[in-house]
Amino acid sequence: MTNRAKRTPPAGAWLSRAAALFLFSASTCSSPATTGGEARASAASGERAPAVAGQFYPGESAKLEGAVKSFLADAVPVRAEPPIALVLPHASYVFSGQIAADGWRQAQGRSYDLIVILGTNHTTPGFYGASVFTGGAFRTPLGSARVDTKAARRLLLAGGGFLDDPRVHEREHSIEVHVPFAQIALPGVPILPIVVSSEDPSVCIRLGRALAGVLANRRALIVASSDLSHYPQYPGALVSDHAVLAAMTRLAPVGLAETADTELRAGLPGLETCACGEGAIMVAMEAAKALGAKRGVVLSSANSGDTAVGDRARVVGYGAVEFTAGEAGADTAALARPPEPPESAMLEPAEEKRLLALARRTLERWFATSTVPFTRASSSASGRRQGAFVTLYAHGELRGCVGHMAEDLPLAQTVQAMALAAAFEDSRFTPLAESELKDLEIEISALTPLERVSGPEAVQIGRDGVEIRKDGRAAVFLPQVAVEQGWDRNALMTNLCLKAGLPPDAWKSGAEFFTFRAIHFRESQFR
Repeated sequence: MTNRAKRTPPAGAWLSRAAALFLFSASTCSSPATTGGEARASAASGERAPAVAGQFYPGESAKLEGAVKSFLADAVPVRAEPPIALVLPHASYVFSGQIAADGWRQAQGRSYDLIVILGTNHTTPGFYGASVFTGGAFRTPLGSARVDTKAARRLLLAGGGFLDDPRVHEREHSIEVHVPFAQIALPGVPILPIVVSSEDPSVCIRLGRALAGVLANRRALIVASSDLSHYPQYPGALVSDHAVLAAMTRLAPVGLAETADTELRAGLPGLETCACGEGAIMVAMEAAKALGAKRGVVLSSANSGDTAVGDRARVVGYGAVEFTAGEAGADTAALARPPEPPESAMLEPAEEKRLLALARRTLERWFATSTVPFTRASSSASGRRQGAFVTLYAHGELRGCVGHMAEDLPLAQTVQAMALAAAFEDSRFTPLAESELKDLEIEISALTPLERVSGPEAVQIGRDGVEIRKDGRAAVFLPQVAVEQGWDRNALMTNLCLKAGLPPDAWKSGAEFFTFRAIHFRESQFR
């Protein structure tokens, strides 16, 4: 097949069709509506129906269980001290699920008798304060999570200003997305959902102290649900998120509010908020301190641009923080990013094998759980910013090939994004079916930077990949294409023009040419 390689828009653009089947965009801070019938049934039974299943997280029980267990298996190592409280994100699982799991993994298997989940208000304008859910259960595709209604009633009578307003809970996603993690990490432990709708430190401190009073004789875990920066570009998000996460570790609600205000006033382009659950965080901090927390630890951080489906031009930040009774102080070591590998770093065979395995695991996880593995920052060669093509073969025939030429993402992240794009967004083929995975062979072509050349005569067949640009159109072929097709230089240029939608002889004048080289490796090499 001559049309071997296809360029894609910025990594993550494939999401527009494939992931829209179940995802609610990370670039939002609102919840979709539940159906009227389901909401009424929920109110009548005292059980809250799921509002965002199939959007923020998988709606099928098997997929949801697989997603949560996969994220927990990939989580950061468990620390010695059990958390008293956690701060965790609440975006779609495909964006923030791994960071959320990094926190839940610290609590998994520990001895708790209550999980307090503090959400934020995305859905009910005009509500201020803190609403305690007093119904009997929260339902997810995994079943019903029992609500500790006695603790809810005690909290309403505690005098801290807690209210009973069920409207605030009906469509709110910030609590709901954590319930499946609670159901799997701490099965059978009842929950206490609370929506916090205030960023006034004095109000949050009062709420936190009242909550701690109710929890004084309980083995409770408090989870504050909050994403971080909305919606700066990638570099700006790192600055804002790191400042806010560091402030959290100091266990000072007023200091956190001051840090968030300082970051907002700094004028970072695109930044609309530093933490969309700031009130929930402050309540958790104050309650945790009253319950004995002395230490704040950043477990992990990332943003939507670190994922295989993200766009670094407009990101949402995420972080996992725990508060423990360990040695007093703060631990922000997880905010240190590994140095980027030098340009001269070479891919060793073992790393090539890992990249191929990552591409396959990405496709397998998508089919199995509607999520993808999260690749953490690395100083190895696969962490270098590098373009790549991923080519899929079925029974020896081309099944999809899409590439990202820009050197704006770590190679591992590019490979994940292009594996998804080759499977679902190559318009020459129907989207890949799960049944085809067993017959699929994956090839990766890691690219050197594009270099502008004087003309076709500078292109060496078999060595150089080539891109043509003319009249707003462009097309590219990988180095091996001309050899596989038996083309000489003129045939290569003619077919390149045809691929770009240009006249076959358009290469002869007025066109720009760029060359690159590729290191290509495929799964059969390692069998």
